[in-house]
Amino acid sequence: MGRYLTDQQITDFRNDGFLVLPNFAPAERCLQLRERALQLAEQYVPSPEQATVFTADGTPQHASDDYFLSSGEAIRCFFEKDAFDADGRLRAKAHLSLNKLGHAMHDLDPVFSSFSRTPELAAVAHDIGMANALLLQSMYIFKQAHIGGEVTCHTDHTYLWTEPRSVVGFWFAIDDATRENGCMWAVPGGHRWPVRTRSRLNDARTSTVTDVLDPAPYPLDNLVCLEAKRGTLVLLDGAVPHLSAANTSDKPRHAYTIHAIDGAAEYLDDNWLQRPTLPLRGFSVN
Repeated sequence: MGRYLTDQQITDFRNDGFLVLPNFAPAERCLQLRERALQLAEQYVPSPEQATVFTADGTPQHASDDYFLSSGEAIRCFFEKDAFDADGRLRAKAHLSLNKLGHAMHDLDPVFSSFSRTPELAAVAHDIGMANALLLQSMYIFKQAHIGGEVTCHTDHTYLWTEPRSVVGFWFAIDDATRENGCMWAVPGGHRWPVRTRSRLNDARTSTVTDVLDPAPYPLDNLVCLEAKRGTLVLLDGAVPHLSAANTSDKPRHAYTIHAIDGAAEYLDDNWLQRPTLPLRGFSVN
């Protein structure tokens, strides 16, 4: 397997916990994925009466919803909370009111699978030290204009816990991500701090609970803005704190994220995302 990252880029990722790689994915591939995501949204969107709202603002409305908890090996649609008016009616068409698609498009849809599995991604995973990278989940995030919700400061390891820690986020800008439409921000070096919380299934496996390991909030004094043009790949160490503001602009901020874990690590069986019948596969196109 050939190298993709330079020695300096590998050092930067290890030092900062994130790495921004502009022009990683061709713009036309991003637009193809965008079109396919909108097609899947129309195909899979449930009626508003059956809607599951996904929030990442500290009030997880989806935490005890079976539609969410069983989505690890499915393609499911999750709504924005601000997509509904005071009477519970959608303000726009259902498929244009979604927060995201999740969580197995990379295995169940050929367009997403093709985007997710390339020699370049396999090389990047190898370069950053993943011995056996396995694609655990995928999310297509719409960050809709005017209603795209805030994502509060968090780490991915909190939700996708392995021992030892191994999860890495592969985040693609499908639209230009700017300060105006809710780009990501991250804390350089924050991956060296102990992770503050762990989210897991309760004993009945009917809801998620949060174990507070350290009540102190993450220091955010040196947050770095990760503005990204279409086609940019942002690598995120699973322990690096990151966030994004709400999108109050008139421009959407579509993004696609793959979370990969190392097959050499143990994926805990009380993590919320489980795949009992769908085996994990790597970045290889074969």
